[in-house]
Amino acid sequence: MKTKFRVGLTRDFLKADGSLGFGDIGLNLLDDDPQIEWEFLPENVTEMPRELADQYDALLVLAPQVTAATLSGCRRLSVIARFGVGYDNVDVAACTNNDVLLTITPDGVRRPVAVSAITFLLALSHKLLIKDRLTREGRWAEKLDHMGMGLTDRTFGLIGLGNIGREILTMARPFEMRYLAFDPYATEAAAAGVGAELTGLDELLAQSDFVCVSCALTDSTRHLLNAERLAKMKPTAYLINVARGPIVDQAALTHVLKQGLIAGAALDVFEHEPIDPLDPLLALDNVILAPHAICWTDELFLGNGRAACQSILDVAHGREPKHVVNREALQLLTMREKLSRFA
Repeated sequence: MKTKFRVGLTRDFLKADGSLGFGDIGLNLLDDDPQIEWEFLPENVTEMPRELADQYDALLVLAPQVTAATLSGCRRLSVIARFGVGYDNVDVAACTNNDVLLTITPDGVRRPVAVSAITFLLALSHKLLIKDRLTREGRWAEKLDHMGMGLTDRTFGLIGLGNIGREILTMARPFEMRYLAFDPYATEAAAAGVGAELTGLDELLAQSDFVCVSCALTDSTRHLLNAERLAKMKPTAYLINVARGPIVDQAALTHVLKQGLIAGAALDVFEHEPIDPLDPLLALDNVILAPHAICWTDELFLGNGRAACQSILDVAHGREPKHVVNREALQLLTMREKLSRFA
């Protein structure tokens, strides 16, 4: 009888009472396949131990670190399905070196994260949180001091024209803004397809009324927006970050916000998470903050879960899954042999 394809889910998907923290994440896809057996890992871990990882053919991973030590000599594991698009918690080179595919879920996050960026854009432009406070605190007469910024004919600058970036611009089109994009890997045709013009980063910062960060965190993008670059923004401009916190120098951003060198910011991500309760950023009233969860909706989690489960099912049946991060692993004879065993 054919051995079952074993799938382990990291335990941080569960609440303290053992129920699913994110609601329906599409696990019925695994239930419906008689070749699959799955379970949650027996304990919460910050770093996946090798002896645990090697008990499974696939891992569906939320937050735990998957390191070189996790994967060294891990013979059984064939795929790590990362729940989301970020994979800074997974050692990609170690995956390739140990014949393990790493997949992500861009189809699941594309629309929810784009909607989040638009939510921040509208909240900033209409000074939504400020007006909420005026109303609650009985400061109705002060509303004349807090005029919003209309979007028509303003300039929206996007840093990162990938999967999510293109969706953001597609959704922003009806606002009739001017759209700029900075992405060294994008083509003019790709930008034109979503109504944007490619430009240099310094030019984008100097011209934009709203700057939105949607690029990946890499060695080259860490502190991409440092003190020098933030100083190039208009004093009336706003910064939105729905990507990763370390792309922006948080201390430098706090300074320009405190000094009124830019109008404000909306941040879903921070350099260190969770943010320190004593961080000076929290005392500012010209910034909107969310706990790396602005896009958390039922749509996001179901989309992510279905995409991750489909990657697992593809490997379980010897098929090449979509959205493989380490595509070079697919060319390795040892990896092909692994897949062929499941076919």
